Amino acid sequence: MDSRAARVTPVPSSMAASVPATRPTAAIPAGTVLSREQLLEIYYYLRLTRTLEERLVALYRQTKVIGGLFRSLGQEGESVGSAYALERGRNKDILSPLIRNLGSLLVMGAPPVEILRQYMAKADSPTHGRELNVHFNDLERGYLGQISHLGDMIPVMAGIALTFKLRREPRVGLVYIGDGGTSTGTFHEGLNLAAVQRLPLVVIGEYNHWAYSTPPEKQFAVKDLAEKAKGYGVPAVTVDGNDVFAVYEATRFAVERARRGKGVHFIEVKTYRRKGHAEHDDQHYVPKADLERWAGENDPIDRYVQRVRSADLVADKELTDIDDRVRVEVDQATDACVDEPLPAAETALPGVYVDPPAADKLWFKAL
Repeated sequence: MDSRAARVTPVPSSMAASVPATRPTAAIPAGTVLSREQLLEIYYYLRLTRTLEERLVALYRQTKVIGGLFRSLGQEGESVGSAYALERGRNKDILSPLIRNLGSLLVMGAPPVEILRQYMAKADSPTHGRELNVHFNDLERGYLGQISHLGDMIPVMAGIALTFKLRREPRVGLVYIGDGGTSTGTFHEGLNLAAVQRLPLVVIGEYNHWAYSTPPEKQFAVKDLAEKAKGYGVPAVTVDGNDVFAVYEATRFAVERARRGKGVHFIEVKTYRRKGHAEHDDQHYVPKADLERWAGENDPIDRYVQRVRSADLVADKELTDIDDRVRVEVDQATDACVDEPLPAAETALPGVYVDPPAADKLWFKAL
């Protein structure tokens, strides 16, 4: 095994029931090859993810968001850290996000204005108002919209990774799955296919402690999601999902391994969902003390800032400049689309069939 695997510090199984302490003075991992510009870029995506979601909450409360709003509060670090390890650009790597992986989409190049339009179902949204939140594709930028049936994206992404292998393209697929989703049949079928075919696929298993309102101990007996992957002969590692560097290093190793033809790799990220399943969920089933502890002691953005500051790798002004830049970008994106129209009713017809016939407005009244 590549010696760089030793750089990833495993998280003990007991972490499922405890909160890892924040260590502001912890050094940046020696093996991390990130320039100052890259460290600032990672911070930009972390801050953009949280700020954009906060804006979406404000729009949701104004009834301008159509459908549900799914927050990644407390999980931004694992989304940004994992996606940042991919090669981005046309005909490069592809990822498939879940509803809480907005940070991954932003890293791959999704513009904030498109995210806002999509959540508000605007006529000019990526799906022209037909779908919501992260259910949209942009294969040029390198992301594939998810299927809501949890677990289904594992075999889909295995199929995409199989095309990479058959075409001998040095490309990698990355797919996310939640702890609840690892209990579905398609997760196991897809993972087994990827293992047998030695596909260039990286699977990120998000142990965020809640499958809607179901805690892990009521849905599976293993302590770590990684144990499930090992049963299929898949190399698996468990890392602290709120440590951006640990997630980045684990994903970078897995991506490079997959690109060399060594097959699928599973990374479990231990984190915590600090909001309900969606904005309408009041989290009455979550102990408030747990939420306060994770927010106060183990916020991924706070930890990242403390690490780069303590290592004297960036200046405080550089971070505050990014904060200001993000606020301006989100304000401008909101102003650009908040008053745009919803799609006209008759535009729902095209796309239902491969080549739909032209139809007059209110055509159905003649039936």
